[in-house]
Amino acid sequence: HTWFWNIIQNDFKTGNIDLEGCMRLLEKMQIPFDEDHLKHIFRRTLDKHSGDIISMDDFRAIYRALVHRPEYEELFKAYSSDGVILTDTQLIKFLVKEQFQTEADETTALETIMKYEPIDEVRKKRQMSFEGFIRYMRSDECSIFKSEHRTVYQDMNQPLCDYFISSSHNTYLIADQLMGPSHLWGYTSALLKGCRCLEIDCWDGTNNEPIVYHGHTLTSKIPFRSVIHVIDKYAFMSSAYPLVLSLENHCSPKQQEVMAHYLKSILGEKLLSSPIGGEAEMTRLPSPEALKFKVLVKNKKAGTIEESMLRMDDDNEGETEELSDSDSESEDEDTDDTLPLQRSKSPTKRRANPRASLPPQKKSKVKKGKIALALSDLVVYTKSQKFVSFEHSLMNQKCYENNSIGEAQARKLVRYSAKDFISHTTRFITRIYPKGTRMSSSNYNPQEFWNVGCQMVALNFQTPGTQMELQDGKFLDNGGCGYVLKPDFLRDRNTTFTPQNVGGHSKPMSLSIRLISGHQLPPSSMSKTNKADPKVQIEIFGVPEDQARKKSSVVKSNALSPKWNETFSFNIQVPELAMIRFCVEDEVSVVNNEFLGQFTLPVMSLNTGYRNIPLLSKEGIKLESASLFAHVWYY
Repeated sequence: HTWFWNIIQNDFKTGNIDLEGCMRLLEKMQIPFDEDHLKHIFRRTLDKHSGDIISMDDFRAIYRALVHRPEYEELFKAYSSDGVILTDTQLIKFLVKEQFQTEADETTALETIMKYEPIDEVRKKRQMSFEGFIRYMRSDECSIFKSEHRTVYQDMNQPLCDYFISSSHNTYLIADQLMGPSHLWGYTSALLKGCRCLEIDCWDGTNNEPIVYHGHTLTSKIPFRSVIHVIDKYAFMSSAYPLVLSLENHCSPKQQEVMAHYLKSILGEKLLSSPIGGEAEMTRLPSPEALKFKVLVKNKKAGTIEESMLRMDDDNEGETEELSDSDSESEDEDTDDTLPLQRSKSPTKRRANPRASLPPQKKSKVKKGKIALALSDLVVYTKSQKFVSFEHSLMNQKCYENNSIGEAQARKLVRYSAKDFISHTTRFITRIYPKGTRMSSSNYNPQEFWNVGCQMVALNFQTPGTQMELQDGKFLDNGGCGYVLKPDFLRDRNTTFTPQNVGGHSKPMSLSIRLISGHQLPPSSMSKTNKADPKVQIEIFGVPEDQARKKSSVVKSNALSPKWNETFSFNIQVPELAMIRFCVEDEVSVVNNEFLGQFTLPVMSLNTGYRNIPLLSKEGIKLESASLFAHVWYY
């Protein structure tokens, strides 16, 4: 095409170009490429002649090798009568038949042509060339993730307890739980990811300045004030919906007052310190919509909201209140992470030298009984309440009281009392947190707690792995705003659903995925060039009977354009809770695989038709040029 020469001729004005020039030109044309793959194709082209520079014809060959994928060409030719262009009618036919866009019409076709066709004379004739078709197939519109789910589309006017809420544990840590640095970046990165519940461990510091760190360990310390400044700056950058600060409070009443002062003075209008609409009598929690751009404090509270409101104009400086037994008994979570450290000391040593052991827990219990009214009064809809039993909660708990339950206890409750657990989470916000023995900040599988409707399933955001990939995938939904509406059967107080027995709540889905090919997959770390032996694992996470895993065959020594053409079928009973994960690995040996990339998303966010599957690195960063290509279909 003259179109192609027009774009590139400028770069060849002064003669032929080298690898650097070739990269610049591809960037100018907005073609994503992996350097290892490009170098390989570039060298392959150079083999035909000597030197290290290429001509315009060579560049066209490189461009075609990288961009003109045979699997796209096959589709294009199936709908184009001359193999050169698609008319608007042919494009409509393709969109309806292959992409299941049943409502596609002339307007849709025209919009698609205008948006993706790069060649002027083709575009003016309302047609699409293969170049335009490639650009369409590579676009977000053809992503496996539904574009409607990239924005907030769910009903945001239900009570807070009706949503799964993106939640982080020990947000201040960026490494492990014992020696790792505490860092403000922990808060910044969690907020930028759309996290809506942060944890802050507060301890008395010098000069009456509260500090944040992992108590009784060697993790470094950061000032509470700095943490609140960072939160003030980033709170609503990725989401407009309410942010909850879960305080694990070990401070003396005096420093609790300092905390209250910083929360008020730094967050200002953002801080929610009294019920919206001024109503103290509360029968249900407000909605995320009603609490937009507000920061909520989750902490223990003395007395009721009415009492706080009566005190609103008083000066409570120096006033503290004893917490009643049920409140002050240290919640498991308060000592959760610090206990194992004491256990790890051998009992004989401890007896011999009591000073060597960590400060006894008893002393802090006395402190915990006192709360500064100034801080207590900032707690409105998120009052921390010790979990006793489901029965106790049903009889005594108020809608604004929340429980934190450790993963081990929560797992037992899922196993033996799933029905009561779900009945509990239809009424009260429940936070799950990792057990303290996870010294390396490893994570548990969040799915088993989502299955029973737990709203705040807190994970260590700093630790990559399948668990965090499920978390990121789940909260891609609903515009990445950190709130995802729970399915009806987890919001209905009289529900009969349990993950073990889905009963009438099953809406079986038959899902079929034809894995066609991969493109520019990351080469194996063992490869000196651009090679890998890729295979793909497709896994479903959900209620126990939906858990499934299928594996493709291995394609030998091809990371640039491996072809599989294999079909995988899944029967999913509860698609509303199911997640699907595509993981690409390099088969190093029979027993050893190297992770290359993955993508996880809710099954209900799957797009049907021919779709590209973006891939993310272990750290969750998008690999710009790597993708899988598949055909997705379900009924």
